[in-house]
Amino acid sequence: MSHELLLLRHLKSSWDDPTLRDHERPLAPRGIKAGNALQAYLRDEDVSPQLVLCSSATRALQTWDAVRPAFMAEPEVIVTDELYMASPDDVLHRVKAVPETVGTVMVVGHNPTIEELAAGLAGDGDPDALDRLAAKYPTGGLARLTVPSTWRDLSWESARLDAFVVPRDLT
Repeated sequence: MSHELLLLRHLKSSWDDPTLRDHERPLAPRGIKAGNALQAYLRDEDVSPQLVLCSSATRALQTWDAVRPAFMAEPEVIVTDELYMASPDDVLHRVKAVPETVGTVMVVGHNPTIEELAAGLAGDGDPDALDRLAAKYPTGGLARLTVPSTWRDLSWESARLDAFVVPRDLT
């Protein structure tokens, strides 16, 4: 059984209030607009995660809220401080612990972690998507990876990058 891993970098955040701690920064209006486009893409593609691992940062939580209406079924959502400053290895370790009964996992997190994780896991895939992923992983970027084996066997270069979507392409 193959699994799908969705790696979503949070949407564009606001820097308008310099008194806010980084963890508390909300989405910018541009991020909210991009979230609507990403929500439509996920709905049209019939993407349906059973588990969402989401950073506890405000902008990550608001990103999850922006895309949540795309899903017919409500997934289990785990909000954790651990994803806020996690390394790619930390996130990989967490995904490897997902039960095999979970077919699709979405991680909502931050760069450079999400970008490095996607690039490191993608051993092959759509050449255009691989090139675009290597060039830049903007806010709201979503990598869709197929994990051909078990979650626990997921390792560097073991997944296939099926798509790399950025909000600019959806509007």
